Amino acid sequence: MRSGRVRWRALAAGCVAAGVAGAWLVGCSADPTRGYSFASAHDAQVRTITVPIFANESYSSGLEVRLTEAIITEIRRATPWRVVESANAATTLSGSIDGVEMTRLTNRRETGLIQEQALAVTVSFDWVDNRTGETRVSRRGFTAISSFVPHHGVGEPIEQAESGAVRELARDIVAELRADW
Repeated sequence: MRSGRVRWRALAAGCVAAGVAGAWLVGCSADPTRGYSFASAHDAQVRTITVPIFANESYSSGLEVRLTEAIITEIRRATPWRVVESANAATTLSGSIDGVEMTRLTNRRETGLIQEQALAVTVSFDWVDNRTGETRVSRRGFTAISSFVPHHGVGEPIEQAESGAVRELARDIVAELRADW
């Protein structure tokens, strides 16, 4: 009786393994443009990138440094590329912070004071191939929004919203650098 269970489990495990392998072979592709793939979605011909500090056209000082650092961190985390000095880089990602706007989301019913605010950071950026001079990606009016609660009971600082918007922008900008599909 015991050997029957062992055979049944072995047969079931074999069927599951064959099914998974078959689905993998049918559903995956070496080329990301032709279906699911485990290959990188980033251009393999690009090996290095430089990211100069973004220009800052807003009144939020220091935001350009935090955004540039977040983009570099995201490139190192999510792409196969190395971040290097500009003289040695195959590509350059440059940009500017075009605006930072705060919008009131909610007011306290009792006092009319602002309870929650949204912070929108808008950037423009270009990704240029230094070898050919070709602009690979160019975006204008690229925006991320984060909220915070400045109300007395919670007292979240505006820097919390800035950090959230910077992280979202870094993820979204690096996602825009993927190879064309």
